[in-house]
Amino acid sequence: MGALEGRVAIITGAGRGIGREHALLFAAEGAKVVINDLGAANDGEGSDLSPAEEVVAEIRAAGGEAVANGDNVADWEGAQNLINTAISTFGDLDILVNNAGILRDRVLVNMTEAEWDAVIAVHLKGHFAPTRWAASYWREQHKAGITKPRNLVHTSSTSGLFSNPGQSNYGAAKSGIATFSQIVAKELSRYGVVSNCIAPGARTRLTLATPGLDSIMAPKQEGFDEWDPANISPLVAYLSTSECAFTGETFFVQGGVVKRVESWAMAETVEQNEMWTVSDLAAALAPMGAARKNL
Repeated sequence: MGALEGRVAIITGAGRGIGREHALLFAAEGAKVVINDLGAANDGEGSDLSPAEEVVAEIRAAGGEAVANGDNVADWEGAQNLINTAISTFGDLDILVNNAGILRDRVLVNMTEAEWDAVIAVHLKGHFAPTRWAASYWREQHKAGITKPRNLVHTSSTSGLFSNPGQSNYGAAKSGIATFSQIVAKELSRYGVVSNCIAPGARTRLTLATPGLDSIMAPKQEGFDEWDPANISPLVAYLSTSECAFTGETFFVQGGVVKRVESWAMAETVEQNEMWTVSDLAAALAPMGAARKNL
C-alpha cells in the first residue's frame, strides 16, 4: 500500500515542472489527485488546460485517479471552486499542496506596479485563498465529528528566505509564504491540520528563465541528476502523510539533500533600564555594526 493510499490531494501548478512530479508521485503512492493548473506562461499571462489534462491522462493510464482543474488560485471564487472540485469528485480533501507560481523579475528601480502586484497575487494570495477554503472545510468537518489528519504543504524559495537581488516581488512573496505556513500551523492545529513549507532547488521553467542557471542546472551525462524536479516530490509526499511528524517547519530540498531551515531568531543585544538617546545608542551599537561589517 502506498504512503498516501486513499487520500485526496489538490496540487496547484501541477501541469508542469515540480508540480507535475508531485502529482505523478502522489498518484503512484495511492492518492486521488486534483491537478490544478491555469496553463499560463512564466509571467502568468494566458491560460491553457491541456498541461493539466495531460498529467491526468498520464496518471489514469498508470491506473491512478485524477481530475483536471483550471481555476486561478489567486481568484477568490476560483480557489473555492478548486476545493469544491476535490470534494465533489472524490468525496473529501485531505491534502493541499500550494505550488503554483510565476516570475516577473526586475531590479527594484525598474519594477512596475503591475509586475509587483501580479507576483504577489499568484504567490501570496494564491497560497492564501485555497488554504482559506480548505481550512473552512476542515473546520466544518471537525465540528461534525469527522476528525483525521489533514496536511498543507506550501512552496517558498531560497530567493525569499535568503534574499536574491532582482526578485524583490518574488522574494517578498516567498518569504511571506514561509511565515504564512507557520501561522496556519498554529491556527489550524485544533482541527488536526499540519502545515509545512519547502524551498526547492530544481530545474523548472522558472529557474531556467534566470540567466546562467541553464548551464548550471543542465542534466549530467551520467550519474545522479541533482537538479531533477522529481527529487523534490518525496519530501512533499512525506509532509503530506497522515504520519508526518512536523508542523510549522520549512525545509530546503535539492537533489538528495534535505535541510530544516531555522526561522528568524534574536541575536546580539544592547539594553539598559531607561530610554536610549540617539548618541548613546549609536555608541552602544558601534561594536555590533563593526563586527557585522567584517563578516
